[in-house]
Amino acid sequence: MNKAFPLQSVLDLSQMKLEEATRKLGELISGEQQATQRLELLAQYRDEYHARFLAAAREGLSRDQWRNYQSFLDRLDVAIGQAREMVAQSHQLTAAGQQEWLEKRGRVKAFDTLAQRHQARVVYAENRMEQKDLDEHTSRRHLTDAKDDQ
Repeated sequence: MNKAFPLQSVLDLSQMKLEEATRKLGELISGEQQATQRLELLAQYRDEYHARFLAAAREGLSRDQWRNYQSFLDRLDVAIGQAREMVAQSHQLTAAGQQEWLEKRGRVKAFDTLAQRHQARVVYAENRMEQKDLDEHTSRRHLTDAKDDQ
């Protein structure tokens, strides 16, 4: 009597969607980490370049050298600003991916709970049938033994 769970296909589909959301979330987290690393590298490079600029300024710079250092530092500042925007955007995407994953996981848990309850009902019904069959068999045997005794 092992009756199949009627929503098994929905449970399977929900699990597949959860797996896809998990994969996507992993990619988003990885992308956020990479964007953060790029930002850190740019900031570190800017600090090093600024230190070189200050050292060179102490030694004396021509107007063109000064302008070149300033121009490059300005470009680094723009790149750092863009990198910060990328980190913020990546963080938002990751947060949205986490929310989607939580929703998918909740759906799978709900269907899994229903499946477990269904299975428990099936086992209970099977046990009752077995007990009923055993009781009938015992009763028949008892009646047969009683007739044989007479």
